[in-house]
Amino acid sequence: MNKERLINEFIELVKVDSETKFEAKINTLLQEKFTALGLEVKEDEATKHIDHEANNLICTLPGNVEHVDPIFFTCHMDTVTPGQQIQPQINDDYITSDGTTILGADDKAGIAVLLEVIRQIKEQDLAHGTIQFVITVGEESGLMGAKVIDQSLLQATYGYALDSDGAVGSLVTTAPYQAKINATVTGTAAHAGVAPEKGISAISVAAKAIAKTKLGRIDEETTANIGYFKGGKSTETNVVVDQVDIVAEARSLKEEKLEALLDHMRETFNEATNQYGGSAELNIDIAYPGFSHEPSSQVVKVAQLAAEKANLPSELIESGGGSDANIFNGYGIPTANLCVGYENIHTTKERIHTDHLVNLTHFILEIVKLSANKD
Repeated sequence: MNKERLINEFIELVKVDSETKFEAKINTLLQEKFTALGLEVKEDEATKHIDHEANNLICTLPGNVEHVDPIFFTCHMDTVTPGQQIQPQINDDYITSDGTTILGADDKAGIAVLLEVIRQIKEQDLAHGTIQFVITVGEESGLMGAKVIDQSLLQATYGYALDSDGAVGSLVTTAPYQAKINATVTGTAAHAGVAPEKGISAISVAAKAIAKTKLGRIDEETTANIGYFKGGKSTETNVVVDQVDIVAEARSLKEEKLEALLDHMRETFNEATNQYGGSAELNIDIAYPGFSHEPSSQVVKVAQLAAEKANLPSELIESGGGSDANIFNGYGIPTANLCVGYENIHTTKERIHTDHLVNLTHFILEIVKLSANKD
């Protein structure tokens, strides 16, 4: 293990601007790095489908042993904002930014670790099956790159995302289904002072519907939230508002619970419009599928045994958030999300301890070794 090389590479990566949608520079650099390591690097055609500068990368390391399952590891190359001109620094073995930007450990810590893993595989001449390294764009803008990836380029039987907070060695084995709801409530405009009785206030109808809608923590597996509500104009208090737009979300670890919640939302809006007038249109999009892996599944057993061999504690985690792992599971490739050890992500206080980079590298190497074991 070359700790200094690993840390330097991580610092190099975070210095490259790559806010989501603007991944061209980091994409070019990563193509150079994976190609220099002897991998076959392919780009898909993501830019034809989404508003991003760069495509997803699928980098393949051919196996040197036969008759073992091909596996994959995935990270995303984009970051949230503010992520320009990041100035990383090390204090007490923690890597941080200068406090004016994010750090970008989410998810460049994972990428740096994967590059070091490849070097270790080659330097130690480790036995391994075919391994793919899938580096996506647009994860931070809604898993967009993974959603449009060219699935024909994927060979893996199972794999791992490196994209969760938490202690290295632990893994997310359960994550929710999520739906996005765009609702429009339509009423009838009228003069609010002269003839309000001739109008139907879309604001009032929407408010009555929302008041009857289950929101917040619904149960231990299910949540819902109104994120946006807009209607009328601040300069027109004398108008009965005839349209309101609402954007909401719903999540559940159980698909049937999510469907029941969405049915409930439809019912509350229909009831409100039936009672008070107007109309409501709800457009519902399943943003991503959920997943749940049993402890006995191959993807979990390999990871937990690898953590044990790397002397790392391992916890199986249920998450309330989504990641590219949700999308790959939806493609039928069992994928768990590994904890990277970064902290305070999506803030200017983001940081990662150098030991976490080292431990995660050991962890991934043990997964590689175990995946090549035919027994």
